[in-house]
Amino acid sequence: MKDRVKIKDKAENMEQSASVKRAMAAIMFLIGLMLIAPSPAQAIDFKDIDNPLIETFLIISFLSFLPAVLIMLTSFTRIVVVLSFLRHAFGGQTVPPNTVVIGLSLFLTFFIMSPTIDAINKNALTPYIQDEASFGEALDEAVPPLKKFMLKQTRQKDIALFAGLAKKKLPEKAEDISMPVLIPAFAISELKTSFEIGFLLFLPFLIVDMVIASILLSMGMMMLPPVMISLPFKLLLFVLVDGWNLVIGSTMRSFS
Repeated sequence: MKDRVKIKDKAENMEQSASVKRAMAAIMFLIGLMLIAPSPAQAIDFKDIDNPLIETFLIISFLSFLPAVLIMLTSFTRIVVVLSFLRHAFGGQTVPPNTVVIGLSLFLTFFIMSPTIDAINKNALTPYIQDEASFGEALDEAVPPLKKFMLKQTRQKDIALFAGLAKKKLPEKAEDISMPVLIPAFAISELKTSFEIGFLLFLPFLIVDMVIASILLSMGMMMLPPVMISLPFKLLLFVLVDGWNLVIGSTMRSFS
């Protein structure tokens, strides 16, 4: 009877350990995509860790890296910066609120990145969790779809900048560019693109501000803040032209 209880407890512990390993695999895999070991031989296979306490500690510790992975390897940066520019162009500091901006940016990021995420999950993450591939092999399968997306959005000038700073020669094929060079180049390219979109967003609202200021000045109302009067007109203009559809649609199409 005692032997049966021990066997049952052992089976339950093995199931719990397997579930922890699956969760740890997903988290470590995301971290691995950001750090990218120089070669599969140098990649650590986290399945060799059998201590549940160590596994749990690693999961909790590396959770802090997930925001960096989200920001540096996806379309999140461009979207959230564009929405922030739009909010400032309105003249409303807290409308829409930060929670709405971040939430919308996250779901738009998942929408844009869904083909890449599906490819990584199918070719890399699932085989790794099912013990069909090592961590290094799975990492090799995960990098190409992510790198393809990032290269499509990154300027050659930015890649050359960081390759020069790293004192590395640019490879003949774009696919051979290392991730430590590509990630910062992708980040500054996203910032440049988002600033260009932000400049275009500011122009129509700036014209409204100038017209309202000129009217108030001609009427002798110099003490009345033009922003107070222009804000309702900017909102009306934005609603009449279906601004959210135009801004979101243009931002999403900029990734194609």
